[in-house]
Amino acid sequence: MSQEQTFTISELAREFGITPRAIRFYEDEGLLAPARAGRQRIYEKRDRTRLGLILRGKRLGLSLAEIFELLGMYDGARNSALQLQRFLVVLAERRRVIEQQREDIVAVLGEIDRLEKQCTHLLAGQSDGVGPA
Repeated sequence: MSQEQTFTISELAREFGITPRAIRFYEDEGLLAPARAGRQRIYEKRDRTRLGLILRGKRLGLSLAEIFELLGMYDGARNSALQLQRFLVVLAERRRVIEQQREDIVAVLGEIDRLEKQCTHLLAGQSDGVGPA
């Protein structure tokens, strides 16, 4: 009988470049549920995979509730049509939000350009002795 590989909280934190506190936060939110030996947490491959999925969801900008929902579906029938359809809906919404943010950023950068040009023009006028003394 082969024993499944396990990980400590420190090992997972180091591997994923996060703090043990972040991992405990995900536990508190119900996203991870490691086994325990007394006070020590014992993470299995499943926990490691879930942590990777949680962090991918965070990089995508998903909420913890969305990540929780997707993890729940992952635990059920893996790669089922329902799971994939729901994931597509989540991704489409995320894309919509990010594209709107990009449009907003472009508009703000345009405004910054205009203001910089205006300020530069006003400063040039003052250095010619035209501006107030």
